[in-house]
Amino acid sequence: MPFTLIKGSFHVVGYAPDGDSIRFGPDDPTLLDDLIGPAAELNSQLHVQLRIEGIDALETHYRPQGGRGNLHQPKAQAIAARTALLEFLGIGGVVWNADETRVVAAQDGVRGCILTRAVEKNRRPVAFAYAGDPAGQDGAAVHLDVPRLKGSWNYHAVARGLAYPTFYTGLFEDLRAAMIEATEQARMGGTGLFAEDTTTEWFLADSIAAITEDAVIMPKLFRRLATHLSRTGGLAGFKAALQASRERLLDLRRSNFTHFDSFVEEHPDGRRIRMTRRPEELVFDEMRQRTGNIF
Repeated sequence: MPFTLIKGSFHVVGYAPDGDSIRFGPDDPTLLDDLIGPAAELNSQLHVQLRIEGIDALETHYRPQGGRGNLHQPKAQAIAARTALLEFLGIGGVVWNADETRVVAAQDGVRGCILTRAVEKNRRPVAFAYAGDPAGQDGAAVHLDVPRLKGSWNYHAVARGLAYPTFYTGLFEDLRAAMIEATEQARMGGTGLFAEDTTTEWFLADSIAAITEDAVIMPKLFRRLATHLSRTGGLAGFKAALQASRERLLDLRRSNFTHFDSFVEEHPDGRRIRMTRRPEELVFDEMRQRTGNIF
């Protein structure tokens, strides 16, 4: 199935963009109506939040379920991804509020486009993001091949080690393979966050401080840990909570369907965990029937 080319502009003033999340204002909002899935959620300014396909940048402001306040992952890498996205799109002059949770001024509304074919359960278009005005008619059906993928922020982010690859079942295999190859090259070169990645090593995960200040890990794992630690105050019971959530995925190494908890190990000391698969070896199920993550 082809992707839909949607032209428009990117916006940050009044919002809190990060390395994998930004607002987009389509020139023709009705083009969103024909995408697969629920209706995209446009705000009063006719801007829509994007879910940028295939990547997950370190969190700059995550509010865990049942927790108090926003949490972040190690700031240097999280902010590097956010800064790089704005530079990639051509958004300059960015001024943040005092605690850097919202943009108060910027050279906003820069031209760009997205390629998308679906809206996910949180009503965000799942998109590949591009800077500038492309050739082609707004709303055109486009075949997204690997050469065109390489011009997107999505590919750029993993190739430069600015975000982790995080795949869902809706991503076509050839595009996923290209992003895996870019990830492997970045990992081998120790590029960006891959110089500090501890996802598959034993890392301390028994406190909020350990996961927000020290451990550079897959953001999906961070979010699960942040929620559990906020609720319980410690690591005990984390694996059991993951098992109960039954978060389905495909293990690319073995071509088996299983659950996220299968690849999370707890250390006997009760303070450390690790994953036994790299993020690029997993393809997560969208789990559209769930209104949100239960854990």
